[in-house]
Amino acid sequence: MKTLSETQEAALTAAHSAGADMEAIRWVYSPLRICLLGAHVDHQGGDVLGTAIDRRILLAFSPSPDAQVALCSRDYEGRVCFSADAPPAELSPAWGRYAAGAAVALNRRRPLARGIQGGIAGEAPVGGLSSSAAVGVAYLLALEHANALEVTPEENIELDRIIENEYIGLKNGILDQSMILLSRKGALTAMNCRSGEYTHIPPGNDLPEFRLAVVHSGIEQALVSTGYNRRVAECQEAARLLLEASGQPPRERPVLGDVSPELFAEYGHRLPADLAKRARHFFTEQERTSEGRAAWAAGDLRRLGALIAASGESSITNYECGTPALIDLVRILNGVPGVYGARFSGAGFRGACFALAAPDAGPAIEEALQREFNPRHPELAGRWHLDLCRPDEGARVL
Repeated sequence: MKTLSETQEAALTAAHSAGADMEAIRWVYSPLRICLLGAHVDHQGGDVLGTAIDRRILLAFSPSPDAQVALCSRDYEGRVCFSADAPPAELSPAWGRYAAGAAVALNRRRPLARGIQGGIAGEAPVGGLSSSAAVGVAYLLALEHANALEVTPEENIELDRIIENEYIGLKNGILDQSMILLSRKGALTAMNCRSGEYTHIPPGNDLPEFRLAVVHSGIEQALVSTGYNRRVAECQEAARLLLEASGQPPRERPVLGDVSPELFAEYGHRLPADLAKRARHFFTEQERTSEGRAAWAAGDLRRLGALIAASGESSITNYECGTPALIDLVRILNGVPGVYGARFSGAGFRGACFALAAPDAGPAIEEALQREFNPRHPELAGRWHLDLCRPDEGARVL
């Protein structure tokens, strides 16, 4: 009999507390994700390059005999209860809103007849790896399984967008759930967030072994309470002004993906300074993403790492995100031997940073953070955590 991990045991304990039928337990493995290139462009219809990683949200569940949903969590207090066929607009405890949002989204397709009873637990700290999207995807897959719904990954991308954009109120794009649902082990997923078209890019034949070294900073804050939505609005305003300057008719929701690089080159000087920076980040990030696809396909980790580092600097100087602690983390990581390149993982307002690194770079990273990061941020000295991850498969029910 296979030994269960600590996280699996925790999810089972939570499922038992929620009243799950322990003889009928099923599992959702919903991985966290890393976007190597394409930072802050998904909500503008840009191109991204990323992968799921071998750290997951685990949901142990059994279908309910009726429409009732009952959930407990290893990481959060309280018991979530509601009816899947009539999910509430507000819910307490608040961590259950992603489950209610999943029910809201699915009920638009077909009224849900059955709920779930389950327990949820994560294999990594919250923040920077799209754990919220992974949670939303986990609830979607569990409710679909309980109701015998056949839903494609592409349809679930849209359903999770409804959870995040419309129910939760976070104005993000489709990067996170796309990497969580579409990733294939051994390949990177390249996606156009405007069209939804994607491809899996196999690595070059001479690709060295590597790790995705994630540093969880210990900073936790919900993205809806940060500057995230404000930056999205600034990008949209930059797009509106650029399209207006070129004489194009107004659009209801303009995004920078509507603007050609040539148009930005011609009219970008008319933008206010802050909006020009946001647009500059978008267009240079698109160039880096294209070059990153070629570097991966050629097996050139050093080139890919240099592009990741340049992306990180543009996020700091042009997109102007990142707390002082996260900015220090990125810049320290980029100076560590064995690190090819580092940047924020996620929006840069909380959570984590990651580095594309050699497989044996872990001790050097920890030593550098102890030496340089701890004295600058003593409040986080006992809270940050290094995790050496690998690319992995997308979300699935087992």
